[in-house]
Amino acid sequence: MSDQYASVQKGSLKLKGKGVVSAGKKKKKKGKEKKHRLEQQINTNKNEEEETKSGYIDKRTPAQMAFDKMQEKRQMERILNKAEKTHKRRVEDFNRHLDTLTEHYDIPKVSWTK
Repeated sequence: MSDQYASVQKGSLKLKGKGVVSAGKKKKKKGKEKKHRLEQQINTNKNEEEETKSGYIDKRTPAQMAFDKMQEKRQMERILNKAEKTHKRRVEDFNRHLDTLTEHYDIPKVSWTK
């Protein structure tokens, strides 16, 4: 039975970073070159964004553009029609409309005897 455990190491668990500091690994310092590269990348990204904004390419089909144009035109017509009437005029038109409706909500006269 002792043969099975012959390869096991005895002793306490050793953690990395505790105890003796290894002299082989040193922290690398960030140089000015890295900062300079980051600044250049940021500047180039800003320039590319400005170019794409100014050179916007419309990817819609002619039918889609015509549809959008007609939608805008109809919306402007609706806005102008609504702005044309005053509130007083709208109320008068609504009352005229209600006068033309049948009075289906009136309760008919019901008589049990006649």
